[in-house]
Amino acid sequence: MNTSRAIAIGLIWLSFSIYAFVFAPPNQPDTFDLITQLSSGNWDEINPLIIALFNVMGILPLMYGAILFTDGHRQKLPAWAFSTGSFFLGAFALMPYLALRRDNPTFTGQKNWWLKWQDSRILGTLTLIALIVLFGYGFSQGDWADYAIRFQSDRFIHVMSLDFCALSLLFPTLLKDDLARRGLAEKKWIFWAIALTPPFGMAIYLTLRPATIEQPLTETEQTQEMAQV
Repeated sequence: MNTSRAIAIGLIWLSFSIYAFVFAPPNQPDTFDLITQLSSGNWDEINPLIIALFNVMGILPLMYGAILFTDGHRQKLPAWAFSTGSFFLGAFALMPYLALRRDNPTFTGQKNWWLKWQDSRILGTLTLIALIVLFGYGFSQGDWADYAIRFQSDRFIHVMSLDFCALSLLFPTLLKDDLARRGLAEKKWIFWAIALTPPFGMAIYLTLRPATIEQPLTETEQTQEMAQV
């Protein structure tokens, strides 16, 4: 575990949590109804910006999962639990994993069907298309004045917006090792091109990245696997 990274992300997580539940604008009486409408696709009379933002918050966990499951291979932390939690709690669920994970620049063993899917360019392409459609819809049809008012007065909209920013900006914490697992560690420009263009840089990377390089298991790892069978 990288101690400095753990402390930094841990402090961000703590500060974000305190702000969201103590200092953010209050909840509104219609918040539950709004969430129900957004979840069920009953979007009549809802600001398209809010619709787009809500759906993007479902795409970002998919994008994280495309790295998280491979990164979690042979980690003590159950990456699947944090990835699943991110669909409901966003960065609140992911930051503990980002803080406590070990550096993992190599992939040993063989990918199963699930890891192959997470590693596929098809998944990356789908997330990129979804982002383009949602951003285009939100920016072209959305009411920015209404969104600004809701952001300042509604905890759900306010925290969801900040959560979007957090997920977009924290992606590079996983990127260095993912580049290394694909033989791209020396190409620093790729890291900065992605880090400076969230969230589209993330989706483009997932669409174009080469496959993870599978390293053979060491004798110790083979022994450990046989003992677990």
